[in-house]
Amino acid sequence: MSAVRFENVRFSYPSGVEALRGVSFEVPTGQRLAIVGQNGAGKTTLVRHLNGIFQPTSGSVYVADAATTGRAIAELAASVGYVFQNPDEQIFASTVIADVEFGPRNLGCSADEARSRAMASLATVGLAAEADTHPLHLSLSERKRVALAGVLAMQTPIVVLDEPTTGQDAGGVAMVAGVVEALASAGRTVIAITHDMDFAAEHFDRVVVMAKGEVLADGPPVVVFGDAEALARAAVEPPQLFRLAAHLGWPDRPLTVEGFVDAFERR
Repeated sequence: MSAVRFENVRFSYPSGVEALRGVSFEVPTGQRLAIVGQNGAGKTTLVRHLNGIFQPTSGSVYVADAATTGRAIAELAASVGYVFQNPDEQIFASTVIADVEFGPRNLGCSADEARSRAMASLATVGLAAEADTHPLHLSLSERKRVALAGVLAMQTPIVVLDEPTTGQDAGGVAMVAGVVEALASAGRTVIAITHDMDFAAEHFDRVVVMAKGEVLADGPPVVVFGDAEALARAAVEPPQLFRLAAHLGWPDRPLTVEGFVDAFERR
């Protein structure tokens, strides 16, 4: 069963701008997919179809083999947890714990279960000590982690992360990477929009490159980041270790530090 499927999806804004131009691909259950491309490529517009924020102008979007057309955002929220790029579009409660509890409570969890899930999720993102803090007293990177905790507490089978590493320090990026790995290990599907090519290369099974509302490349990171023509059209650079290996004239194209060290030792 596919977790997500897009079939010839087109979407135009009321202004007439066509943001998606016939996008088709599917995401198997349990896959880690990174969608990359410059601003305006259509990445966020595409994934906002998964939770019903947008409905396709034409074509079809499926979540767990059921079309999203006509389904309420609240219904889709039980299947798709969406972490917005801007946490201030998502956080609304007067305390961190109340905000993180909201999703589970909205899905029908008891007060005790919602509190348990919320505290476990806050511990995962390193904010358990801030449970009673007003979110606006936190930094932007901490608020992004509150939004992430809120989605983790919902325990949805599909998790969408919009620019999850933006504004995070090295520790925050490592935390997000750990969350992605843990979700995948639990069999859940992770879809991330990111401008961080190193993060995409190191932690995702598959990369989709988009530009001007179209898919230009789709496949394993080592293949996609080697597609110079598609990357140039999308104005995307390969990961830094990939570029360094190419500059050194190596036949290998490592995507991780460990891969780079292994390639160096083989020379």
